[in-house]
Amino acid sequence: MKTILVDAVGTFVIKGEGIFREMYDLLETLSERKIILTSADDEQYKSFGLDNMPYEVFTLKHNPEKTDPQYYEKMLEHFGLDKSDVIYFEHDKEAVKSAQSVGIKSYFYNNDKKDLKALRDFLTGNL
Repeated sequence: MKTILVDAVGTFVIKGEGIFREMYDLLETLSERKIILTSADDEQYKSFGLDNMPYEVFTLKHNPEKTDPQYYEKMLEHFGLDKSDVIYFEHDKEAVKSAQSVGIKSYFYNNDKKDLKALRDFLTGNL
């Protein structure tokens, strides 16, 4: 069974609003494990409400950023996962490219369009 990697701030967490409820509802229809990925430092972690998430949260506190492939290598090692075990969606194009460069099946989620149907299609088509 795959693990779904979920971008935190800008995707799952909307600044000033909290959890994007419709996305949460979509993710809850899937039985796979979910892990929220962020680069937030301790202050950002608290201010974005990442200490109160429904799923596990992983951060390297900007060392390195998600635009650096080492972020994903360290995350996979931390959880004992292989790149073939995960799929990922993210709103930052450079972070998507970074994850793809280490072999993680990744999807660019346009947080302006909030196209949950396309996201559902990506998730269900790759699980």
